[in-house]
Amino acid sequence: SYISEEIYERCPFIQSGVMVRNSALDCRAGGVRVRVPFFQPIAPTEEKIESNATWGTSSSGYLTPQKITADEQIMTIMHRGFAYAVDDLSQLGSGADPMAAIRSYLARAILKLRTSTLLAQLEGLFGTALAPNVVDKGAGAATPAEVNYLTAASFAEGRAKLGERGEDVTAVAMHSSVYYYLVQVGALTFSTSALSTGGAIEWGGGGINLRSDEVAFFMGARVIVDDMLEPAATGTAGDYKSYPVYLFGGGVVSEGVQQELRTELDRNILSKQDVMSLDYHYGMHVMGTTWESAFDNPKNVQTANTAAGIGLDTASNWALAYSTTKLVPIVKMLVNTPLDLSQYT
Repeated sequence: SYISEEIYERCPFIQSGVMVRNSALDCRAGGVRVRVPFFQPIAPTEEKIESNATWGTSSSGYLTPQKITADEQIMTIMHRGFAYAVDDLSQLGSGADPMAAIRSYLARAILKLRTSTLLAQLEGLFGTALAPNVVDKGAGAATPAEVNYLTAASFAEGRAKLGERGEDVTAVAMHSSVYYYLVQVGALTFSTSALSTGGAIEWGGGGINLRSDEVAFFMGARVIVDDMLEPAATGTAGDYKSYPVYLFGGGVVSEGVQQELRTELDRNILSKQDVMSLDYHYGMHVMGTTWESAFDNPKNVQTANTAAGIGLDTASNWALAYSTTKLVPIVKMLVNTPLDLSQYT
């Protein structure tokens, strides 16, 4: 229980309100997926009422009953776990307790695993289902300039992908290289039209004007810094790396639980080992999207075109359930940063 509590307290996606527990998505009675029924928003056709026998869209002199569309979203359940073993000789040789060291690292390790699962799911969602919500500011092969960085202007462009719901964005997640660029321009409070090429700095000419180097909020959104938000492993040769930045609305990612984190300890007297096993069974669901694959319990990264290799990161495994991506408050931005101008090779 203390490990679960520590994960809750440390997870920035939970603390920022991006991810929330949703008991409606729990699957404790058994099953491999959760079906979430919902109704599409209505768009009624307005009819003009007249005093005759032929008014209305039916031309029959009465209002025509319209229908609301029912649909469903699917969340797949993931079954994950790992184990560690420590033998007596390792404890005698080191003079310390290796199992105690393992326990001290558990919360951070599980948190990293959960984050990698969330990012794999986002990768798959933005491949097809949420593709219209992508803003690519990457410079490509050209030398990056201020227009290619995360700025107030590009952030507003990202919000604009959600239309009037752009104000729903409450958190933004980014790599530390992107984050420290915000710290840099905020602390210096400057503006220039040729930042990356060494143009003249106009002191006091603008900037974000942060009061400290701890960027808690950017443009009203809480900042989440995680170095797992790194550029893709592959890219076009000669292009500058583009970092993913995610804009989130509050509670957009829901978590359903089939079985909470379980820790089991045992002693193997024949191998003189203490063994610890952990497992957890849950799902993450972005409201407005649906798991499209016929298979469940996916890996993070698809390794083969078989049921055992189905991955969260594959675009074809996801679909949009809502009528428009503007109803799903997540935006993916691709930006460069002057603190990392390395190119793909």
